[in-house]
Parts: sequence; structure tokens; C-alpha cells
Amino acid sequence: MSSNVQQISTTKRFRTEIEGLRAVAALLVAIYHIWLGNVSGGVDVFFVVSGFLITTSLLGRVQREGSIDFIDYLLGLAKRLFPAAFFVLFVVTIMSMLWLPQVQWGQTVQEIIASAFYYQNWQLGFNAVDYLAQNNEASPVQHYWAMSIQGQFYVLWPTVVFGLALLLYKVFKLKFKTTLIGVLLTVFTSSLAYSVYLTSTNQAFAYFHTFTRVWEFALGGIVAVLGSQVVLRKSISFIIGWVGLIAIILCGIILQVSTVFPGYAALWPTLAAIFIILAGNNGGSFGVHRFLSIRPLTKLGTLSYALYLWHWPILIFYFILSGNDHVSLVHGLLIIGLSIALSYLTTNIIEKPIRTMKKTSPKWKRSSVVLACMVPTVLLAGTWSHQINQANAELASFVSDPEYPGALATYHLQETKQGVEILPSSMQAKDDLPKVYPDKCHQKLSESEVIGCEYGDTNDPEQTIAIVGGSHSAHWLPALELIAEEENIKIISYTKSSCRFTAEGENKNTSESCVEWNENLIEILVETKPELVFTTADVGSNKQVPQGYVEQWKTLEDANIKVFAVRDNPWFDFDVPSCVEEKGEDSLECAIEREKALPTESPFSKLTDVPQNIHYADFSDILCEEDYCKPVKGNVLIYRDAHHITATYAKTMAPLIKKEIMQALKN
Repeated sequence: MSSNVQQISTTKRFRTEIEGLRAVAALLVAIYHIWLGNVSGGVDVFFVVSGFLITTSLLGRVQREGSIDFIDYLLGLAKRLFPAAFFVLFVVTIMSMLWLPQVQWGQTVQEIIASAFYYQNWQLGFNAVDYLAQNNEASPVQHYWAMSIQGQFYVLWPTVVFGLALLLYKVFKLKFKTTLIGVLLTVFTSSLAYSVYLTSTNQAFAYFHTFTRVWEFALGGIVAVLGSQVVLRKSISFIIGWVGLIAIILCGIILQVSTVFPGYAALWPTLAAIFIILAGNNGGSFGVHRFLSIRPLTKLGTLSYALYLWHWPILIFYFILSGNDHVSLVHGLLIIGLSIALSYLTTNIIEKPIRTMKKTSPKWKRSSVVLACMVPTVLLAGTWSHQINQANAELASFVSDPEYPGALATYHLQETKQGVEILPSSMQAKDDLPKVYPDKCHQKLSESEVIGCEYGDTNDPEQTIAIVGGSHSAHWLPALELIAEEENIKIISYTKSSCRFTAEGENKNTSESCVEWNENLIEILVETKPELVFTTADVGSNKQVPQGYVEQWKTLEDANIKVFAVRDNPWFDFDVPSCVEEKGEDSLECAIEREKALPTESPFSKLTDVPQNIHYADFSDILCEEDYCKPVKGNVLIYRDAHHITATYAKTMAPLIKKEIMQALKN
């Protein structure tokens, strides 16, 4: 063992003020969630403290042993982290199955599994930029995103950061402290730069991204290595300590953390935490360390991990069971009190016996205990997920059933049997999608490449229909697919999230990728010349057809390509499946007046210069009754959210729209 490594100072001293700091961070997270509906920056404090403590611990291992026993290190971490995390996760899974609205089951079980395997932050990050997931409700395990990043950090630090530092130390014969600081500074600067960039371009994704957060751990690590060399005067320690604490408390009030973090704004709480760590216990009798070291805070600090785990699901289930949309002072204090009580029991009854298990115990024994923490949650969530997937698979195979006439109940073409549970259920609704979604054929929000997928008769078709536009074009695919299979027609789907079939200039908010996608698409259509292009004619209750639509239609007219323009469906201002589950399918609270949603005078009827290649169709009667647009018809749920048609209902529309489609093709 080289003397360069041996010279590293890793004297361990229990820092009571850090325990107090953890307590403050946990309380701030809970308080901001409960009463302010905002995030506090407390999680960033946790990240800095974790970086400081783990770097200190790993330095001690390197000093004593010259290397890091990775398996022993992970087992030690798992003993401290897994018992509480998986116990809370197991309890929340049961609570979710009992009390959570079925409409949230699919999303929640996915997040439970993601939390169990420490990739919840990526799950939420991709959902944040996924058009399909933008209406997701906050799940009772959403807060596990921070634990996932922390878990990934615990793996990255000994393998990448310390591994690279040890390699450089051995190759270049430098002091280990020098190579470690070099690696930490590189991680800090590159991650912070990336964080600033991604926060400015895609903040929703950046918020949950591991590599936009890792600089916060690196900052704590840098202080762990160099902190002992920083000697501050008592007056300076006093000032920066209190400035740090006040800054942490005020962070979430002054900054809109949920919209500007992480980026450079996260320097506020992270540097504030560093100020407190550097101030140490050198602030005199009135230093911040005195306050943070008082017994109530240090005791709460030992519960801070469990407190973070418990407060969020208790808050979510409070909203669900009470029906309230805000928390009173008394109820909020009860939520915090219950969270602390559960944290105490979890820490002392579940976590402590496993955490204090002797390190000399065989690794297989410690591994078995760790796995035993995981198994119940993974098995329960896996079983629940399988049941949900099985129900969705059964629904996907639905073609026709006398008990579920759906659109065929229009004009009493088929009678509706009473007392039948609706399909899809609220649990199934969100995943009752046209095939373009599972087939990965519906282009993402940020991409401009045109993806085309073929359906119907793909072997020897007599004619071709191209479905173009956004999700409101795509949700007609299940109906067109049934028609295509009967009439030897090939369907080619060209659709993209939140992007209509329009020319540039339709809307100043039209994304750059949408404009480029439309330019690419029109070239493909002109070149391939399908017999019919199916698209939407307008947007919801808007009173005018966007000029960009007309420009695209005229381009196809010049290419002698027919366009089937269908009037858009009603848009509700609430989640329809959730309303039906809560209020019932016949409740007018889940309906909307037809005249408001779809005025008698359609936007298309106001056009004065209609291209000659347009076949316009208004299927409003299939979606609405005379006075109201209701959520259910013929025992079939019409909408999977606030404005997208379920694939099941779309299939029942096929016989009713077939005549118009065939007429357009013949003409």
C-alpha cells in the first residue's frame, strides 16, 4: 500500500449537525408537499450530504484496505436502505390495490416495479416527455425517483469515480487524493454543464435525469476530500452556517424549484448545504451547529430516511380518501405526525435489526436477508401487473359482442343490454390504444422522421389509405383497420404525437420537429400517391379550420390525391374514465353539452375556398346524442382520457363509417 493513499485523512467524527440538517431537509420536503404544493430543494440537500458521507466512507476503506470490496460495500448499503424502502413499498402496494382508483392502476404498478429496481427516475423522466403519459396523476410512489438516483449514485461512486481515481493513481504514480479530486471535479463540471443545458432545453426530463444530478453528489464528495483543509474563522463559520440554513428554508419559496431545477438554480440549496458542512462546529456558542445538534432534530435526523418514504404516500391517500384538493393546517400536522410515528416504527422495528446485523456474518447470510426484503414487494407487484396485462390483452382481442354494441347503439341499430359492466374498464382505458402505439409507429414529440406502418390487407391490396396527422387521426385506425380487412385495402399510418397534418405557420406554437415532419410527410405522400389520405378537418371546438390544414390539402390536390377530412371529436375538460369510475356512466357530470363541444355550424362549413379533392365527413352523431356528448354508448367507454377515443369504441364505429369511406374511394 502506497504512502500516498495512507496519508489521506479520513478521521471519522459523528457530525450531529448533519443529522439535524437531514431532519430539516426531510421536514421541508414534507411541508412544501403538504401545504405549498411545491418542491423545496430538500432533496438536493440529501444528495449533497450523501455525496459527502459516502465519499468519506469510501476514503476510509481505501486507506484501510487499499481497495474497495464492492460486494461487501453493497451489502452494507442494502442493509441500511432496503428494509425501510421495501417495507414502505410493500405497504403502499397493498394500499394502492385497496384504495387507488382503477384508472391509475397500470401507471402505479409500473412505478412500483421501477422503484423496486431503482429506475423510477427514468420512468418518470420519459413519462414527462411522453404525450401518452402527460395526464398521469401523481402516484403514491412517485417520490421514489430520488431514491433511484441515490441508488444509482451508490453504484457509480465506488465503480466509476473511485475506480478511475485508483487507476490513475496506479498508472501515473500521483497522490490518490490528487487523482480523486481530479475525477470529482471532472464529474462536477461536466454534469453541471449538462444539467444547465438540458434544463434549458427539456426541463421536465432534466429534473429526473441521473446525470443532471450527479454533480450534487460530486460537490459533497469534493468537500469530503478537501473540507479538512478549509479552516474558517469562528465569525465566518457563524455567518455562513446561518446563511446556509436560512437559504435552504427559503429556497422553495423564492425559486420555482419544480420548473427551474436542477440546472444552475440547484446551486442555491447545494451550496447552502456545503456552507453548513464547512461551518462545522466552529461557529461559537450561537453557531448553526448548536441549533442543528439539539436532541429533537438529531433524533428526527435518524428517522429522516423513513420520514421521506412515508410522508408522500400518506399525503396521496389523504387526497384520495378525503376527496379534498388541499390540506388544512390541522390535517397537515396530523399527516406529519403520522409520518413521524410510522418512521419511528419502521426504523426501529424493521430497519435497525437488519442494519445492526454483524458485519462478520457470512455474505450469503447477509445477501439472503437483503433479498428477503425485496421478494414480497416484487412478487406482489409482479402478480398485480400480470393481472392488469392479462385484462388488457383480453380487451385487445375484442371484435364484436352483442352485449357491447358501442357505436351501433346509435339510431338504435342494436339494442343495449342493461346491467352490463362497461368496456374498457377504467383500469383498461388508458391502455386501450390503436396498434401504432405498441408497434412504436406513432412518432415521438421531439422526432421529425416519418414512420410508416402497414395494416389491413398488406399482401395484395386493391387500394391504399394513408392515415396522417396526430393522435386524433391515429385513434380512427382500429375502425379503418376492420374496414380494410373486409375490402382488401392497405392502411399506412403516418402519425406523430401532438402534431397535426398542417403546413408551417398554422400556429406559432407548432414545434420545429412537427414542421419538419410535415415537410417530410407531404413529400412521401406525393411520391407514393395513396388513393385516399385520412386526416382530421379541424381541432375540437375551434371555430375555424386552420389555414395550414387547407394548404396541405391543396398540395395533395395538385398531386391528384383525395383527402378524407373527418370532423374532430369532442374535447372534455376532465379525465373521462376517472369521472365514470367516480360518478357513474349515467352521470351528467361526466357529459358535456353537445352545442358547446361541437357547435351545429362546423368549422368546415365556414370555408369559402374548399379544395376539390376533399371528402368531408361529420360523425358527431356516432359520438354524441342530441343534447349531450356522453362518456359511454352501448356499454362501451368512448374516451380513454379527456379527448381520445378508445380502440374498443373505434372498432364498433367501423360499420357506421364504412359507407363514407368506400364512397370516397370510389369517387
